[in-house]
Amino acid sequence: MFQGFIDQDAAIPVAATAIQDVLFERGLYWASGRSGVVNLVAAHKWFNLAALKGRADAIAMRREVAEQMSEIEISAAQREARAWMITH
Repeated sequence: MFQGFIDQDAAIPVAATAIQDVLFERGLYWASGRSGVVNLVAAHKWFNLAALKGRADAIAMRREVAEQMSEIEISAAQREARAWMITH
């Protein structure tokens, strides 16, 4: 449990691009197999979300991942991305 003190006056706000970077990193995580397993559906989902949030290089990564996926897998990834957008 955090028991420190947060200096609100000196705190630096999170950059507006931080969410894009986190979403992109999640895409890389699943595309690269860092989890021990490559999950192209999850990778496509996170790259898609990063692209929607403005991360331009996520578009190319999403396309690269999609080239290795079936239409059914792409559809599943798109459904998952939409579901995430609704809940967040």
